[in-house]
Amino acid sequence: MTQNNPFGSRAKLKSKAGDFDYFRLASLQSIANIENLPYSIRVLLESCLRNVDQFVVHEDDVTQLAKWNAKSVAQNEIPFKPGRVILQDFTGVPAVVDLAALRSALARLGGDPKKINPLVPVDLVIDHSVQVDFFGNAQALLDNEKLEFHRNKERYEFLHWGQKAFKNFKAVPPSTGIVHQVNLEYLARGVMTQDGVAFPDSLVGTDSHTTMINGLGVVGWGVGGIEAEAVMLGQPIFMVTPEVVGFRLTGKLPEGTTATDLVLTVTQMLRKLGVVEKFVEFYGPGARHLSLADRATIANMAPEYGATMGYFPVDEKTLEYMRLTGRSEDQIDLVDRYCKENLLFHHESAPEPTYSDTMELDLSAVQPCLAGPKRPQDRIGLFDMQAAFQKALSAPVKERGFGLPETKRNADSAIEGSSNTLTHGSVVIAAITSCTNTSNPSVLIAAGLLARNAVAKGLKVPDYVKTSLAPGSRVVTSYLEALGLDKDLEKCNFFTVGYGCTTCIGNSGPLPEPVRAAVQKEDLVVASVLSGNRNFEGRINPDVKANYLASPPLVVAYALAGTIDINFEKDPIGQDANGKPVMLKDIWPSQDDVQAAILKAVTPERFIEQYQNAYSANNLWNAIKSEASDLYGWDEKSTYIQEPPFFEGISLQVNPIQPKSGLRVLAKLGDSVTTDHISPAGSISKNSPAARYLLENGVEPAEFNSYGSRRGNDRVMTRGTFANIRLRNQMAPGTEGGYTKNLLSGEVTDIFTAAAAYKKAGIPLLILAGKEYGTGSSRDWAAKGTMLLGVTVVLAESFERIHRSNLVGMGILPLVYEAGQTAETLGLTGEETFAFPDLNDQIKTKQKLTVAVTRPDGSTFSFSAIARLDTPVEIKYYRNGGILNTVLRELAQG
Repeated sequence: MTQNNPFGSRAKLKSKAGDFDYFRLASLQSIANIENLPYSIRVLLESCLRNVDQFVVHEDDVTQLAKWNAKSVAQNEIPFKPGRVILQDFTGVPAVVDLAALRSALARLGGDPKKINPLVPVDLVIDHSVQVDFFGNAQALLDNEKLEFHRNKERYEFLHWGQKAFKNFKAVPPSTGIVHQVNLEYLARGVMTQDGVAFPDSLVGTDSHTTMINGLGVVGWGVGGIEAEAVMLGQPIFMVTPEVVGFRLTGKLPEGTTATDLVLTVTQMLRKLGVVEKFVEFYGPGARHLSLADRATIANMAPEYGATMGYFPVDEKTLEYMRLTGRSEDQIDLVDRYCKENLLFHHESAPEPTYSDTMELDLSAVQPCLAGPKRPQDRIGLFDMQAAFQKALSAPVKERGFGLPETKRNADSAIEGSSNTLTHGSVVIAAITSCTNTSNPSVLIAAGLLARNAVAKGLKVPDYVKTSLAPGSRVVTSYLEALGLDKDLEKCNFFTVGYGCTTCIGNSGPLPEPVRAAVQKEDLVVASVLSGNRNFEGRINPDVKANYLASPPLVVAYALAGTIDINFEKDPIGQDANGKPVMLKDIWPSQDDVQAAILKAVTPERFIEQYQNAYSANNLWNAIKSEASDLYGWDEKSTYIQEPPFFEGISLQVNPIQPKSGLRVLAKLGDSVTTDHISPAGSISKNSPAARYLLENGVEPAEFNSYGSRRGNDRVMTRGTFANIRLRNQMAPGTEGGYTKNLLSGEVTDIFTAAAAYKKAGIPLLILAGKEYGTGSSRDWAAKGTMLLGVTVVLAESFERIHRSNLVGMGILPLVYEAGQTAETLGLTGEETFAFPDLNDQIKTKQKLTVAVTRPDGSTFSFSAIARLDTPVEIKYYRNGGILNTVLRELAQG
């Protein structure tokens, strides 16, 4: 922490937690009116002010940011030093693998491996590995946990080693909760202190839904594992000064609606406006009426509406929530005093900040809704669902439909051993899951009350519906049990299956075999309904094509109905014991009943009880044996943890950036290609290159586990890159999945095999893509795998923020077409050869480059594209071959 006093800003703060120095934003009032700035910008400004050292952070950085102009935001970069880092295990394992590999590489270069340690607090919450193999019974939780530990033995031993080997690094054991809920309920401090200085809590996380913490007034967002590792190792994040969109909320949510309905509405509105690489800040009288859990739900889905953050400033609701969740009175007093003293506390009478753009939503206009069947921004009103699904059945695939011919519209398929028959629209997965909703007592209690009302009416869930309840923390179970709602949910087959992400990230587990066989026999478009945040193709389950996001009570409702091909306004959800029709409105709980239950059961004592032994409560975790050593003992036989090849042959000398030539296209892709398409997290197909590798190494198909669980092994992950079963590569028409045309042989083959052939021939590769390339999860392996396949350039119409940053972080050049140009307008087929003749070591940020193209017939043409190296630091990373190479060289050189 710096000991200087830039702009005379260093001051004293007294609190119950002690006396601290802090850096006063009011000291900058002579430069600009700080109270005109959005609160989110003020937090970035405080970071700059506190970290001025005239080397990494300059006084000019402070002055420029203080003069932030809402209507004309300067395109200069800001150095931002987050206070801490959070990880989940899918992205956290490869991050810790990289730290271990950096130690090994530094030792080989003659350095001290103990130099590699996180310099800021790092918390890893193990939540992504549990799968729903067992469900529908009281033993499911224990059985899934045992299987999770069996499958992930090597990974968990590795993380166990990591928490002993690295300073400033803690692992929250499996079966505790979902990372963002644990962060919201327990880890977040509101205000941090270090070396006698108080400053706003801030973080980056290796999960795109890190933004959930914005609901608590904490600045934070998702980054790739690569960028997070740089922050751990003391590097600032350099970001272009963001625009801030103000989102004014008025009114109150009407009876019958939930926070889920609100966030799906907000997502649709903001996607339409376009907020990629922008902050969104919520304010207005409606924001004051939202509970903090509702705010967190809205903040959580910032990646789905495309924003970097969805921020709610600190106010009285923040302090109330900290008290509710058992934070100490000393800490609450520190947050209260610090934020009020430093212009970071939102008062009702405070002047309204100036925003780059504004939107407004009257909460009373929000209606019950879902989103799907393939994207979270495609909102559908509850009573429009049946018509929307029927339209989607016949709509072309390119219009996000299923392209069913009329002859197949009425297909059905009997389930062997059951009296039930499946049709298009049958709900085969109903999952109360995900950080978005399971942190919110109002929707979980509503689901429980709806289940109670359904049971009282004699309604039952059909046996073909795979049901699951995965609470975001053990606090949820505690208050559901206190209200007796766990039993009502269980009577509707919603038994707790685990404390983790489960179905939302594709860990839904297989469908029961008779159900799967019935689906496949007639190629039915069956559905999942989940309280998650993502529903991209191929993500939830490989046999389920239509996936809808909905509130937990609607998940229970659709499970009871057994189909999405129903109009809840007109059609009964089922019949009572007397054969009388039961409508959804007959079992929907009132807001008064929900609020009464919250007041009764959601108490500070529950949070304190569940978190007091967070790091030591799991006996399976405590029983793990791991070695105590500075260097990790890599095992060549391991199929989970391997030393990655990123640092092979690295020297201290940096080679200058040079022109590129002879590039061939590995894949030509369309719009909205997600990081799921590029690097799937779910199951490993038995016919895939990754499966062949595992079989060759003695792993039986039953032990394949998932791609996400094997991210510590580059050999699996490189083979899994572009292996999503729903990927469509235009160079291999008529195929679906990870296939391409090998331009050397002319044959259609899997992408890994083609890439290996190009590598053997010494040919560098390129990806052509459309709009929003890399949308979705902050998945660093989508960039790492791309690099290891030999791809050196990605040319797209536009990139999602995190993936573009990750590509640069792995030494890959992201390029975008000039306005009005696309692969189609330029006539690119993917069979051409590409060169970049004016790429050189003098490259500037966002520089135009010539793209020289040679067609298969030998004719040539050229066009310009913009290199998306957005900051000077990104140019440095690119020159070094990525962030990690940069850090390693700097540490090795002293």
